[in-house]
Amino acid sequence: MHPAVAPLAFLLGRWEGAGVGGYPTIESFRFGQEVTFSHTGKPFLAYSSRTWLLDEDGTIGRPLAMERGFWRPQDDGTVEVLLAHPTGIAEVYYGEITGTRVELRTDMVVRTKTAKEVTAGHRLYGIVEGGDLAYAFDLAAVGEPLQPHLSAQLKRVD
Repeated sequence: MHPAVAPLAFLLGRWEGAGVGGYPTIESFRFGQEVTFSHTGKPFLAYSSRTWLLDEDGTIGRPLAMERGFWRPQDDGTVEVLLAHPTGIAEVYYGEITGTRVELRTDMVVRTKTAKEVTAGHRLYGIVEGGDLAYAFDLAAVGEPLQPHLSAQLKRVD
């Protein structure tokens, strides 16, 4: 492992679990998720996430969001995160690593002319009691201010 990624080593592996989502412009929903953090020996982690709808009894439904990107830890305890979505949105986040917690805020969101209007994001990832990875994602989009959108708790499966 490249020494630069050591502060993010707690994220390495494949994580699966469930969460809840909602926003003023959509109905609340439950979702399943798989997140993978991997490395190639270079000074960054590769990241991928995919989600799917869960019905009331936990049955897997249609695919939902996907995102891919790179987490680039810096020497000063900060991290730069670049994410791309197949819906025409790309985001740059800056944040801080504090032990097994990472807090990120968007610096820039760019989108294609056919993408939904997304203007900002705030993400919090951390290891919680029992070793699970929990996160919360606040979103500003379609004229709405930054507010809760998604949260989930994931278990390491590797």
